[in-house]
Amino acid sequence: MKELLLKRKAKFIQYLIATFMFIVNHFSQTILFALIFGAIEKKDLQYYKMVAMITIGFIIYSPISYLISRLLRIRYMRDTILDVRKLAFDKIINMPFKQYSQKSKEVYISNLINDVNNFENKFFINLLNFLINIGMFTVSLLFLIIFDLKLAIGMLVFSVILYLLATLFTKKTTALEKEISNTSEAFTTDLSNTFNGLEILKLNNIEDKFLKKSVTTISRLEKKKYLSNVFTHLQRDVIYVLAFVVSVLVLIYLGFQMLGDMDLTRATFLFMLSTSIGNYLISAFPNWNQVKASTAIYEKIAKPEESNVKIGMGTKEFVFEDRIEVSNLSFSFDKKEILKNVSFTIEKGKKYLIKGVSGAGKTTLLNLLAMIHDDFEGSISVDNVDYRDISEKSFHEKVAFIYQDVFLFEDTIKNNITLYKDISDEQVNYAVKVSGLETLLEEKTDGINERLTENGKNLSGGQRQRISIARAIAKNAEILFIDEGTSSLNEELGREIEKTFLSLDSTVIAISHRYYEGITENYDYVIEIKNGLVNRFPAKDYFEEVITC
Repeated sequence: MKELLLKRKAKFIQYLIATFMFIVNHFSQTILFALIFGAIEKKDLQYYKMVAMITIGFIIYSPISYLISRLLRIRYMRDTILDVRKLAFDKIINMPFKQYSQKSKEVYISNLINDVNNFENKFFINLLNFLINIGMFTVSLLFLIIFDLKLAIGMLVFSVILYLLATLFTKKTTALEKEISNTSEAFTTDLSNTFNGLEILKLNNIEDKFLKKSVTTISRLEKKKYLSNVFTHLQRDVIYVLAFVVSVLVLIYLGFQMLGDMDLTRATFLFMLSTSIGNYLISAFPNWNQVKASTAIYEKIAKPEESNVKIGMGTKEFVFEDRIEVSNLSFSFDKKEILKNVSFTIEKGKKYLIKGVSGAGKTTLLNLLAMIHDDFEGSISVDNVDYRDISEKSFHEKVAFIYQDVFLFEDTIKNNITLYKDISDEQVNYAVKVSGLETLLEEKTDGINERLTENGKNLSGGQRQRISIARAIAKNAEILFIDEGTSSLNEELGREIEKTFLSLDSTVIAISHRYYEGITENYDYVIEIKNGLVNRFPAKDYFEEVITC
């Protein structure tokens, strides 16, 4: 947190100055009230007029000072909250895919929206009030030391008692804020699941059941918020009662002093200082507890988490000049062994088709080669460099993926193909042509600049798949991973796209249940998975044997 606040030191100093301006205003008011009471006691018209002029001057100064203070604070708060949002987003974006996939995407959405908003709403308001109240407490105590040492010592003892009470509340306040954050994540996840599956719910007449579940989650969240508010106010109320008792004692003490030589101006000033000290601490300690709770939320959403991911965390560049070698590879999922001590090689520029019955582990093997799974035994290396030593970012820069489940951004077709990268028009046009997108673009008013709706809902499944294929081809990746890349296309277009895959200079590693006579045989090799074992066959020999059988 310290590094976040001090990132803009000059603006943070301005923020502190703005806070100090509040303190100056407050004590100016305190002194002004004491002077007014003194003027009434003196019954001196000239003195009363002087105090009235000072009051008018303060009335003019006060709103100007408040405006300047607010502008200084808002600018710093705005920039710092923007930093928090960037840190939270960067944490998610730069997280290894294996680590990212351990949580639902709705959890990350909750972190970016609910938690950041919670931090924004609570941190700076409570930090500002804490600094103001502690500042005014310190100045008040200094005034008391100057004017009445006995009263100052008494108020210091009272302050220590309040501090000890406040520390008892800190741990519980932080725990409640974390519970609110976790409950918000659960609520966001449940709500997203309900809306994503709304069509299924309606078709099966079970929406009432899910409505009841959502209401339960909302109730749980609101209950956590209620407990947090009650606890915060409980802190204030306990301290307030003690402060009231001390105020009565101070009033009695000052009454005795006025029987001596203390005038009304001084007594009023000391009473306002003494009673205010309690009020400052009533606010300051709960404010500090909220600051600490908000800091815990910041740590959660912005600080990198400890990762047990073993792959993609290296620093070496992904360089593929010759071959990827899989040696003695074993992989299990949920205690079920999927691959058993398999070894084979992937040669640069060759085309590989992974085959096997449903559930054999085809997608698992593809994901292992694509650096998605990390909890395997054995090794995968590229040109004698272990996958575990390679940077995931470097790897992803040189590979492309085509999956059955296509995600499209709510943006233009061109941006969905280029993924916002600087790719030449020539390369984009080539990708459009070979992926069979030309007919679609001709139908659209704005052509390649036509804007898609959410996740391409204004396109058919085949059209969405073609954009995914164009995206991969436009990237000109060294390795193309394809999982049922032509499954959403008709026979004719599927054949053409399959030809395109096989004509690319890229290394192609594909899964497909389809067989295109005269085309599929042109893969270089078939990698067959059977009973956890892997065999590699020349494609022509494999399909010749299958057709013969």
